[in-house]
Amino acid sequence: MRTKNFMLLLLVLFTTGATAQTNVKSASNKISRPKLVVGIVVDQMRWDYLYRYYDRYQADGFKRMLTEGFSCENTFIDYVPTVTAIGHSSVYTGSVPAIHGIAGNDFIINATGKTMYCTEDSTVSTLGSNSKAGRMSPRNLLSSTIGDELRLATNFRSKVIGISLKDRGAILAAGHSATAAYWFDSNGNWITSTYYMREMPSWVTDFNNKKLPEKYLKQDWNTLYDIKTYLQSTADDTKYEGLFEGQTAPVFPIKTSQMFAKDFGILRTTPYGNTLTFDVAKAAIENEKLGQGVVTDMLAISLSSPDYVGHKFGVNAIETEDTYLRLDKDIGEFFKYLDAKIGKGNYTVFLTADHGAAHNIDFSKDNKLNSSKWSGGKVQREMNLKLEDEFKVKDIVLSMMNAQVHFNYKVINENNLNEEAIRKICMAYLKTQTDIAFAIDLNNISNAAVPEEIKKRVINGHNVHRSGGIQLILNPAVFSAGSSGTSHGAWNPYDAHIPLVWMGWGIKQGGKLNRPTNMSDIAATVASLLSIQMPNGSIGSPIHETFKN
Repeated sequence: MRTKNFMLLLLVLFTTGATAQTNVKSASNKISRPKLVVGIVVDQMRWDYLYRYYDRYQADGFKRMLTEGFSCENTFIDYVPTVTAIGHSSVYTGSVPAIHGIAGNDFIINATGKTMYCTEDSTVSTLGSNSKAGRMSPRNLLSSTIGDELRLATNFRSKVIGISLKDRGAILAAGHSATAAYWFDSNGNWITSTYYMREMPSWVTDFNNKKLPEKYLKQDWNTLYDIKTYLQSTADDTKYEGLFEGQTAPVFPIKTSQMFAKDFGILRTTPYGNTLTFDVAKAAIENEKLGQGVVTDMLAISLSSPDYVGHKFGVNAIETEDTYLRLDKDIGEFFKYLDAKIGKGNYTVFLTADHGAAHNIDFSKDNKLNSSKWSGGKVQREMNLKLEDEFKVKDIVLSMMNAQVHFNYKVINENNLNEEAIRKICMAYLKTQTDIAFAIDLNNISNAAVPEEIKKRVINGHNVHRSGGIQLILNPAVFSAGSSGTSHGAWNPYDAHIPLVWMGWGIKQGGKLNRPTNMSDIAATVASLLSIQMPNGSIGSPIHETFKN
């Protein structure tokens, strides 16, 4: 009897051990990953917008991310200038302009003096329109993106798609090897370029045929709630707000139904631009079967309308508050869609911004806050006059783009001028300008008497082939803008402090991190989460506190 029991015990142990080994082997054959990674970049979203309108957010949008997800509360952009093209490039490459090469929305190629738009590509053609708006590609981006690395990790079985009203918001986020990138043309269509494909997918054509831009604009734009309840904003109809064409006052309701006769570009400067972007995102998930295969897919969504609204109306406008309240609803609906289609807990999402925004200059002044307008054109003219007086040559300073002094190397070389002497004259002049806190000669930055944090961001933002020779750091709240609306581009917290919230598969629930993190850490964190290589220009570090395990 004992022998029989002993043999039975051995059989059980052998079977259990074999099963365990099989399970270990089975587990080791498959990397645990989410079905879908969704990156959401809200163009011009200041960090404080997470809380400025918090009481009015619904449970399913921003609040859901903050309660079910993990928020990195002190995430900063770690370079200057803080603009859209650089922001999207840096989020998805984990790098900075010094390495990834996108030195501005526009930048100057120093070797030729030619101004280059960040995604322009004359070798490709438009699909979906007869315009030149599709002659774009990621070729100016020098490093890989996290989407590229996901494609490489799965032998290009993963699908990666970028979607944005702006070409640069879709293209630079998706990367070089992306399945596709789609952006909005003023004719009302979503378009792409022959860089990605030879012909437009039928589902995109079908989507365009729905004429949703016309449908949304015919609704006009009124406030989501009673306008009297918008207590976080300046009263409607102020001098701080810009006008749409045909308006006599910047007030609600905004008659968008009367404004799109020429083209549908007006949609960008309304909350409907966000709604339409999510519509396309859902169509892409449905038709490309994103998150429904055996490997992880990625969808990079950039929401451009908050940037257009902010530039026209400013930070403190009812239009801006209403845009975020409507965006909150759109995000909530999108999450519900993902729960139903992909499955709650099967996808990972992060939400961040490419930059923030300053308050309107006159608004600040009227509320006893220091602020003033700066003119790069005036500075350029005065420097050129001083240089002409010294060297008897005109136009030695080519541009002041991105608050940088760009030298005209064609003129310098043709006239055999001493560049070091030119730089000294420019530096001496710039130091007399009271709106300029620091003028930094990039050839001598190690000796610049500048706070280390600013110096680091200047170094990170300087691409030797595509940036100016002198970087200007203006006083706080001093920037180039018109009398209405606002702008961005500086190192200051209003431009550089951005939201970073994670939610879903692999993410710790309900946590907050207050230690400093950087925009360049985002791609490294996604790479760590997916167990794939970081992009090849990445300088960031994984934010391990966000992980569930």
